[in-house]
Amino acid sequence: MFAVIRTGGKQYKVAKDDVIAVEKLAAEPGAVIELAEVLMIGEGAQVATGAPILDGASVSATVMEQTRADKIIVFKKKRRHNYRRKKGHRQHQTMLRITEIRGVGGSQGEEGESHGA
Repeated sequence: MFAVIRTGGKQYKVAKDDVIAVEKLAAEPGAVIELAEVLMIGEGAQVATGAPILDGASVSATVMEQTRADKIIVFKKKRRHNYRRKKGHRQHQTMLRITEIRGVGGSQGEEGESHGA
């Protein structure tokens, strides 16, 4: 079972026990958070999509750590003017482990598989 969620202005395709890096969320390591902006849930050939969000669906995740991404270099130059500026930036991010995907009816992935066939 997989889900497509939206957080921090980006979309992520996640499954149970996936580890993803998202834009910084205000939560302590070890906290459990609910991601309610679920755009799509799929299992095999069965797919449920929202318009744009599925009502009643949610994804639970555990905050693993608050960290920073790799450094990117911002370099500006204007030729023939002796103008050079070099600056670095590291974006704050939150590492999440997906623990549970709940469908529209509140069913979990394992329960949905046994009832589906």
